[in-house]
Formats: sequence, C-alpha cells, structure tokens
Amino acid sequence: MRKAIAYFDEPTDFSLVQGGPLFQLFLSTGLLAPPTGLLARRIVAIFLIAWLPLLLITLFSGTAVGGIGVPFFFDVDAHVRLLLCAPLLLAAEVIVHQRMKVVVKQFLDRGIVDPQNRPLFADIIASAMRLRNSVAAEVLLIGVTYAAGYLFWKRHFALQVPTWIAVSVGGETRFTLAGNWYFFVSLAIIRFLMFRWLFRLFIWYRFLWQVARRIPLRLNALHPDKAGGLGFLAGSVFAFAPFLLAQTIAVAGSIGGKIWHEGASLPQFKMEIVAWVVFLMLLALAPLFFFIGRLGEARRIGLREYGIVASRYVAEFRRKWIEGGAPEDEAIVGSGDIQSLADLSNSFEVVQSMSLVPFGKTLVIRMGIMLALPFLPLVLTIIPLEVLIDRAMSVFL
Repeated sequence: MRKAIAYFDEPTDFSLVQGGPLFQLFLSTGLLAPPTGLLARRIVAIFLIAWLPLLLITLFSGTAVGGIGVPFFFDVDAHVRLLLCAPLLLAAEVIVHQRMKVVVKQFLDRGIVDPQNRPLFADIIASAMRLRNSVAAEVLLIGVTYAAGYLFWKRHFALQVPTWIAVSVGGETRFTLAGNWYFFVSLAIIRFLMFRWLFRLFIWYRFLWQVARRIPLRLNALHPDKAGGLGFLAGSVFAFAPFLLAQTIAVAGSIGGKIWHEGASLPQFKMEIVAWVVFLMLLALAPLFFFIGRLGEARRIGLREYGIVASRYVAEFRRKWIEGGAPEDEAIVGSGDIQSLADLSNSFEVVQSMSLVPFGKTLVIRMGIMLALPFLPLVLTIIPLEVLIDRAMSVFL
C-alpha cells in the first residue's frame, strides 16, 4: 500500500510531484513508472486526448485549413498551447523532482540544519508532502479550472474574428463542436496542469517559509557562496524553468495570434511582455526572500565576530612588526604573518560582501533572457527575416 502512495527512501526526501490524485491516475493507467518515468507516454496521451480529436473534428467540418476566418491549422495560439506548453508542463515534473530533492537535501548535507533540529525539518517536509497529496486541493483546482477559465480566456485570449472554435450567431458567441472539445477538454487539461503547478509553487513557498521561520539555521558568513551557505537555493529557480517557460510561450502564442489574425502590432504588447517576464521572475525568486532576515543576522554576527578577530590580529601584527616586538633573528621578508594578514583581509571582505538573498544578478539576467526568448520570433512580424540577416552580416563583413 505504501508504494501506491509515495516512493521515498527516508523521511527527509522531498518531492513536489510524487503524489496527488493525478500522479496516482498516471500510475494506475501505466502512464508513469516511479519516480517520473514514461514521460513520452504521458505526452502522447495528452496529444491523443487534447489535440488529435480537434484535428479530426475540424477535418470533418471543413474548418481545418479553410472555410472560416481562422482555420484550425492557422490558429497559432491553440497549437502552441497543446503542442508546446502541455509537454513542457509534463517535462517540468521530471526536472523538478530530480533537482528539488537534491536542493532540499543540502540543508542537511551542509550542516545548515543541525542534528538536533532534523526531526523538526522532517516534520516540515512531511507537512508539505501531505498537502501535495491532498485530494481536496486537486478537486478544488478542477473547479477553478472550469469556473474561471472561460471568463479569462474570453477576455484576454479569444480572437475577435470567426474561428474554428467559436462563431457569432445573432450577436452571441457560440462554440462550434470542435470549440466545445477545445474548451471543455483540451484547454481544461492545460489550465489544470498550470493551476496544479501554481499549487506546487505554493507548497514550495510554504516549505521555505517554515524552514526560514521555525528552524535556527546555522549560516556561516565566511561561506564562499556569499550567501551564508544558502547559495544552493538558487538552483531551485531554474528547476522551475520549464513551467515558467510554458507561461511565456503561451503568452507569445496568444500575442502572435492577435498579430496575424487581428492586425495588431508587436509594440502594442511591449508593456504586457515586460510585465509577464518580471512577474514570472518574481514568482520564482520570491520565496528566496524569506531568508533575508536570517542572512542579515548572519552578516551582522559575522562582521562583529570577524571584526573582533581582525582587530586582535592587526594589534598583534603592529606590536610585533611596527613597534619592534619581533625577535631579532626573524625577518619580515618571507614571514607567514604577511600572508595571514592578507588572508584575514580577504575573509573579512567575504563577510562584508555577503548577500542578503541567496542569488546574484547573474541569475536574474540569465532568467530574464530565458523568459524573453519565446517572444523573439514575434520580432519577425515587424522586421523581416532577410533584413535581420543582412544587418547581422553587415556587422562582420
């Protein structure tokens, strides 16, 4: 019975994906082999349920390649969501499981959580795993998927021209047969997977908040990562990269549809694009700010403690080499005291430069570039590809 619920080796194992009703459904239908195997099989299953029926229905109704304002094959937004976003959301489970388990274990491997607090740390993990396995939570997510989905799609993503999805009849928008399948099945699957990932992010937030507030962490201001030893948490940001990338790909697909079918232009969406990139960056980075207080405290303690040590050492150094306290047969040239003074200075600089968050600006830049990449093809809607190539070649020729 234990294997039907979870696959953990010890109480301190942490996985955001190995549990919950959908996990059990994949397991029971042979679409998953613990811990996250058979990814290709799950992607094919989603393809067969969410995309293939739309192709068959539109072929039968004559709206696959023509017969309406926006035929099925020309709906960039739909294909981006079903053929790119869905696989990314499923692939994210594999990456998050592999990386987050290692990230969380480093609290113990680095001695940041000392042995006497390990039972409390295990309790916090167990609480997160119980929430992850909640049936009620996923049922609620299904309700949110259908209750909020239609309004959000109609206001922000639906095209204002007749499409294979919906047409206007007497001034009222009505779904076609394919549109009903798209909304009630295909889009519902995508929305549920996205909401489920947001729920997992909430679990991650809650876990880090409890660790930061309930456990007296052993942070070392001299740690070379300049984050008191918590620099490994930056790895959690890119663990969620496939999920975050799926969001910007979906937004890029929606904007692309409006540009190609409604006559919109890319500059109209520049603020929306910037807002999305910034929002998603903050979504991934926000829980790392929970440690500002602990890192600030470690930095203050480090400056005080190593400042005292430094004061004692430079006083002894002055007494020995400036005030004439050194033995007559000991030369300053080649003395280890000089190197020790330099090492002490370097150590104190490490403490002074210690960050109040466990990530640096390099991570922020890399993340921003990654999230902005899906919007790059849209540049071709305002600058032809041949012009871009000519300008690029002119730089080197």
